[in-house]
Amino acid sequence: MKNESEFPFERARRVTPEENQKFQEAISEQFAIKLTKRGKLATNKDEKYELISLKLHPKVLAWAKEEARKRGIGYQTVINEVLLERIS
Repeated sequence: MKNESEFPFERARRVTPEENQKFQEAISEQFAIKLTKRGKLATNKDEKYELISLKLHPKVLAWAKEEARKRGIGYQTVINEVLLERIS
């Protein structure tokens, strides 16, 4: 197969959820990493999130990303948790 146009797409099939789970487990085991599922946050219908643009110091952003990596969540979630804790 020299280029993409030679791939036999008509014979291809989708990966099953079971196969996908096995792939994730094998990757986690072989590379000692935890694959996280990213996506929209599950929120209460009464809570509204507002899309903004914000400049942060590089050290703050690096900390938030490292903390998020350790916990397996998004870095914006970490920042939001810290801010909500501060105002409570």
